[in-house]
Parts: sequence; C-alpha cells; structure tokens
Amino acid sequence: MKKVFVLIAAAIVCMSASAQLQFGAKVGVDATNFWGKNVEHGMQLNYQAGLVMEYKFNPHFAIAPEVVFAAQGGKDKVYAAIGDLDGRVDKVDQKFITNYINVPVMFKFYATPNFSIDLGPQVGFNVFSKYKVEDEKSIDIKDMTKSVDFGVGLGGTYNLTDNAFVQARYTLGMTEVFKDDMSEAKNGNIQLAFGIKF
Repeated sequence: MKKVFVLIAAAIVCMSASAQLQFGAKVGVDATNFWGKNVEHGMQLNYQAGLVMEYKFNPHFAIAPEVVFAAQGGKDKVYAAIGDLDGRVDKVDQKFITNYINVPVMFKFYATPNFSIDLGPQVGFNVFSKYKVEDEKSIDIKDMTKSVDFGVGLGGTYNLTDNAFVQARYTLGMTEVFKDDMSEAKNGNIQLAFGIKF
C-alpha cells in the first residue's frame, strides 16, 4: 500500500513540475450569424476581447478557460415601407445585435510543440441585445433575449513565440437566442484572434 501512495505522490510531483500556468489577453475579429430551422441570417462583422489562461499538464495536453466579451448577432433583409404615404415597400437591412460575456473552457491537444487543436464547451451571458432596421434608431430587445447561451467551440491555436499566439475557432450555439418561440435562431461565430501570454 505504501508503494502505491509513493507512486501516486511521485506522479503528482512530476505533473506539477512539468505543468505550466500562463495568463494572457486576446483581441480579434468575428464573423457572426444566426443559424437554425427557417433562419436565413447573413454574416455580420464583429469583434471580441478578453482574458485567457492556460494550464499545460504536459507537452501534449492543456486546459484553457477564457472570459471574453463578444459582439455577436446576425443580419438579413426584411420588407418595410419606404416613404411617408406612397405605400411602397422594399427590402431593407435588419440587424440583431446580441452581445455576450462568453466563458469557454477549451481542452487543448498539442499536435506539435507550437500547434494545438482546441475543443470545449462555452457558456455566454447576454449583456445587451438590440434590433435595428437600416438607418432607424436601434430598439432594446434584451427582454426578448435569453440571458444564457450554451455552445461548443472547435478550433486551433498556433504559438508564434512563448508569449504570442494566433487562434481560429468556430463556436456553434446550442441554445435558441430569443424567448417565447419568437425564433429558432441560434448563435454562430467564426473567430480569428491574436493574443499574448505572460
């Protein structure tokens, strides 16, 4: 029994010795949209910024939680009245802006010393939601938007140096964005980011 405890203790010490903990920050551009049944929203250019942490257990495996502000949403065309009294209708742009504080927890497999494949769940907390048609004033629709969003992210990270990295990821939303069966729209997010680790 003593030998078992000694072996376990030795394994923990070795893991602790080989583990690396780093903190950092990242910024990036996103192409976001909504997806789902009968949803035809186009891509919308947005941004992200946040803090990252990476705990590397050994040369091949790591866990990397993040806290990121992400501007999300989608856009499409809608028929609307044009002019004051002539009754004409035309297609105009409508935008849904749904911004979140996202907390992804990525499990990383280092295929090479500098490149990792990243996969993990994400929970997002809605900060604000707005709706806008063409040049009209935006309308607050936070009360119509679910406060929590769940998703799954898949991507890769390439470490340019020990302290700088680039990252690409797609996050697939699994939760309907809006309440009361208003729409079956779910978030989709293509992310490209640059970051530094300290």
